[in-house]
Amino acid sequence: MKLTQILLSALLPACLLNARADEQAFGTATLKHSALTGIGPDKKVSRRDPSDVIKVGDLYYVWYSRGPVKTGYNATVWYATSPDGVNWTEKGEAVGKNAEAGTWDEASVFTPNILVAEGKYWLFYTGISKDMKVRPDSKIGLAVSDSPDGPWKRSADNPVLKNSDNKADFDSHLVDDSCLLVRDGKYWFYYKGRQLGKSASQTQMGLAIAEKPGGPYIKHKANPVIPGNHEVVVWPQGTGVVAMIGKVGPKDLVRTIQYSDDGVSFRKTHDLSNEAFAGGTYRPEAFTDSNKGEAPTWGVEIGKAGKLLCIQRFDIEWKDSDEGK
Repeated sequence: MKLTQILLSALLPACLLNARADEQAFGTATLKHSALTGIGPDKKVSRRDPSDVIKVGDLYYVWYSRGPVKTGYNATVWYATSPDGVNWTEKGEAVGKNAEAGTWDEASVFTPNILVAEGKYWLFYTGISKDMKVRPDSKIGLAVSDSPDGPWKRSADNPVLKNSDNKADFDSHLVDDSCLLVRDGKYWFYYKGRQLGKSASQTQMGLAIAEKPGGPYIKHKANPVIPGNHEVVVWPQGTGVVAMIGKVGPKDLVRTIQYSDDGVSFRKTHDLSNEAFAGGTYRPEAFTDSNKGEAPTWGVEIGKAGKLLCIQRFDIEWKDSDEGK
C-alpha cells in the first residue's frame, strides 16, 4: 500500500467522527393523551377545535366548536370551565352564527382562541358564509367581553383577518386557527393559511401583528413564517417563541418543536413523539409580555368519539438533549 493510501486510511475514521460530532442533537417531547369529563365523548354532538386554556380565579376556561356534525362547518362556539383541567362543566354558547343574512360568518363559527388584554377578553373565531365558491372560504373574526363568561359583542371591524386577494399568496384560499400572544408590547397573531388550488396537506403558517388587541392586524412580510403545520400551537418561551408542529408539512418539519428568537425565523429543538390534534395549551405567560414563559406541560385537543369528535387532554413530558452536558 502506498504511503498516501495509508495516511488517508488512518485519517478517515477521525473525519467521520468529526462529522458525527457536528450533527445537531435534539431533545424529545412525548405526549400522553387522556379522557376528560364534561366535554368528552357524546353521541349527540361533536366538540372540537379547543382554544388555548386560560385561568381566571380558581377556574380554567376553554372555548371550542360544538355542532351536530364531525366537521366545523356547522358549528357555534361554546365554552367550559374546570377547577383542575380534567373535570369540566359545559357552560353554554359563547358566539353563535351571525343572524344577519349574507354575512361572512352566517353558516358556521368555529376554531376559537382567546386573548386577555386591556382588562377585556378577546375571542377570535373562524367563520364561513353560505355563499362559498370554494369550501372553506374562511375568515377570522373577533368578539369582545368584559368577562370570560360573556356576553360577547362582535367587533365592528370584522373580519379582522381575511384571506389574501393575491392568488399567489400562501393564504389566498383561507385563513383559520388563530393563536395570540403579547410580545414587545404588540399583539402577535399566528394563523394557518392555504393557497388557492392547494390541498390541506399544503397548509402553512403565517403571522400578523397589531398595536391594539382589536387590530388592525398587519400580515408579516416574511409570511409564511413556517412552511407547513395544520395545527397552530404557539407559546412564548423566555424571550422567544415556540411552535409545536403536527403531521402536516415537509418531512424535516413534521412532528417537531420549533424555536424562534425573533418570532419569525424558526429552528428545530425537539422531536415530537406524537402530535396534538388541533390542540391548545395552558400557557400562563402568553399575554404578560414578561419574557419568562416556560414550556407548557399540558393542554387539550380533539379526541375521537365514535362517528363524532370530543375534547381530550394531553400532558407533555419534555426531555432536553444531553449534548454539551
